[in-house]
Amino acid sequence: MFSNSQFEPNSAFSGGGFMSSQPSQPYESSSSSTTKGLVPVTVKQINESSHSGGEKSGIVINGIELTNVSLVGLVCDKDVSKVTEVRFTLDDGTGRIDCKRWVNESFDAREMESVQDGTYVRLNGHLKTFQGNKQLLVFSVRPIVDFNEVTFHYIECIHFYSKNSESQLGQQVGDVTQSHTVNSSVNTNQATTLNPVMPTQNSDGNGRKNLDDMILDYLKQPACTARQQGIHLDEIAQQLKVPKNKLEGVIQSLEGDGLIYSTIDEYHFKHVEL
Repeated sequence: MFSNSQFEPNSAFSGGGFMSSQPSQPYESSSSSTTKGLVPVTVKQINESSHSGGEKSGIVINGIELTNVSLVGLVCDKDVSKVTEVRFTLDDGTGRIDCKRWVNESFDAREMESVQDGTYVRLNGHLKTFQGNKQLLVFSVRPIVDFNEVTFHYIECIHFYSKNSESQLGQQVGDVTQSHTVNSSVNTNQATTLNPVMPTQNSDGNGRKNLDDMILDYLKQPACTARQQGIHLDEIAQQLKVPKNKLEGVIQSLEGDGLIYSTIDEYHFKHVEL
């Protein structure tokens, strides 16, 4: 079903990437928004992506300039010939992409020991372009033990595509409506006043930080970022003096938004470096 692909568990998702991630004309950087959160994508979407342009050219998928992405797939062609890095290819059934994981600490080495050819993994990384080829600089990778995670990943990809498609359509309709309103106002010599959009306050009525901000601020501390294995949920609860059961829902929400990610297990977390 997939040419030259070894990926099998998701053969039901034939077509690769579910739908074309790019329009017939490339997105212009001026009309593209940017997100630095962790975004679920397929290799097909990456391969069909465009560039935002400029000196710091980014990769644009569905009108969104992406930096950090999450993928699932099969590890192929693992290369450990260099001491400080591990190279491999990820095959997700929609295509293949070259990946590189720097090995600077013992934790990095242990993480990559569990990743062998033929292993299905979830990985998070930074999208880069080198000599015209797209590649992924991996900062987190772990074997998949429940293949429901593979199916769920593709559902997330569909949701991301659909959500941004609806947002772009709404923006286009809004632009047309606003243009029509301004023109009508000029023709009738009547001024049109638009209400300013007030920024969202990340605090409650007493000026105290929300719990999600408190978690992110704690994980961003140098002492926390230096710990490669991440910070355990129990430690976060203890340091913030917040019940663990109250943290779990917020942690899940932050992970879903791509602001944090789990590391060695489902209880250790690190924030996504933007």
